Amino acid sequence: FQDSQLKVVYSEQMSDDLLSSCCKMSDLMSEKITIVEDLFKSREPVPEMKAIYFMSPTAKCVDAFIADFKTKPKYKAAYVYFTDYCPDDLFNNMKLYCAKYIRVCKEINMCFMPQEAQVFTFDNPGAFQSIYSPNSQDKKKTLETLADQLVTLCATLDEADLVSQLTTHLSPQGKTQAQLLIVERGFDPVSPILHELTYQAMAYDLIDIQNDTYKYKGKDGSEKQAVLNEEDMLWVRLRHKHIAEVSDCVFSYLKCVTKKHVIAFSFQITISNLAQMMKKMPSFRKQITEKTVHLQLAEDCMQHYSNNVEKLCKAEQDLAVGSDVEGVKVKDPMRTLLPVLLHPYSTHDKIRAVLLYIFSLSGTTDENLSKLIQHVKIEEEREYILNWKELGVPIITSPSFFSRKPSRRDRSQEQTYNLSRWTPVIKDVMEDAVENKLDTKEWPHQSECPAAWNGSGAVSARQKHKASAQDERRTGSRLIIFVLGGICFSEMRSAYEVTQAVKSCEVIIGSSHILTPTSLLDDIKALSKRPMEILTIDERSNA
Repeated sequence: FQDSQLKVVYSEQMSDDLLSSCCKMSDLMSEKITIVEDLFKSREPVPEMKAIYFMSPTAKCVDAFIADFKTKPKYKAAYVYFTDYCPDDLFNNMKLYCAKYIRVCKEINMCFMPQEAQVFTFDNPGAFQSIYSPNSQDKKKTLETLADQLVTLCATLDEADLVSQLTTHLSPQGKTQAQLLIVERGFDPVSPILHELTYQAMAYDLIDIQNDTYKYKGKDGSEKQAVLNEEDMLWVRLRHKHIAEVSDCVFSYLKCVTKKHVIAFSFQITISNLAQMMKKMPSFRKQITEKTVHLQLAEDCMQHYSNNVEKLCKAEQDLAVGSDVEGVKVKDPMRTLLPVLLHPYSTHDKIRAVLLYIFSLSGTTDENLSKLIQHVKIEEEREYILNWKELGVPIITSPSFFSRKPSRRDRSQEQTYNLSRWTPVIKDVMEDAVENKLDTKEWPHQSECPAAWNGSGAVSARQKHKASAQDERRTGSRLIIFVLGGICFSEMRSAYEVTQAVKSCEVIIGSSHILTPTSLLDDIKALSKRPMEILTIDERSNA
């Protein structure tokens, strides 16, 4: 667009979210794009303007596009960008009715959401029901769609070899600079059920955060909200820290801001007296506000922690790890579970504890499970527990049944908090993959480990400047992990931790969606419902 005419971008929801995650309005403004509107909303014609259409290649989107030009053109010209491959019938319809107005029509093949620097999703929570429900009518179609989206991810990351392997299903002929691993949600049922005490995971578990937006009340009683994303640099620095460290870090950043501008204060920093500080330095109100959001959120998390979570965590960790803080093996998990069941915790918390108990034993007897269900008083909601079998997780076993648990890495020498001893299974997988130690029996289709992972450092012929460690990783080797059926925040954190430790490899993790303990339990419970029942529930919740 070399001329000075204004441009307009129109997008449906999925494309709008993708656009928002990749660039700010200021970036669009610099390209002379002054308006961003919804494709499906009523819009006034602007015949002197050119319009950029950024949309998914669906009949609904294409029909809306055609309606803009078929009778009376709303715009001077159209530049169409599809997030994925456009079917021939839709393309031919566009050509039939709008050919003379279309200046560009491209498929950019980017039908995934870059959620964070090292996390992607396909923004499809419904995939869980489609894949795991015994009543699913579209499992094959869903898996094919996810596979297509995974191909676009690899293509976008410039991993041509991986795309070739995915599309031809052949073993690689030579070394690739990336490795792709695909696992099902049932491979680790423990991680998404535990109460996590790192900031991001804890906040999304205990606080009602919708669409990454934290809503809270200011000290003056006014309603406030903050978006927790990559643009909030303090959030990026804090999100993987243990909650015990978060408040101290926020205080440190606040002191840096005030010290930098020679503002002396003799009082302790608290949320209530920060208003006084902002009056003294109004030009730095934004910096202070960003930091006080995290003081408030951390305070909210700690309130929940001190009320209930702290007492729950010891039992949960002992059941998950199989030993106590001193390393003594838990010989009778029921003795660990019983105090939780006898305490007036919420039903959801008790269900989570019961599940951890069952997972620790690789299943329990029918009789024992019935007693537990009666004790928790979920006779009418037993699907919360029973439906885990649809993920391949053993729930009911006979007394003679023997299940071999996968061996775990020895982390006894690692420094951890007493109530955060569990390590997600996916972190073992990441480390084994990077060290080329994956068991070929369990991972029969793995490609050869990239050379750069074995201590030779990242390899890149594209660097024209002195690159940072992050830049080197992005142009070097990658481990891409896709979890079928949702990822939790502790698994996302693992990708950053392994990347930081290895340095010669960037670990990227993704899934159909990101889950919380509550959303996962709700999805598990709904697995046994008929499609019509699920539809009715969704309609009510959206009403």
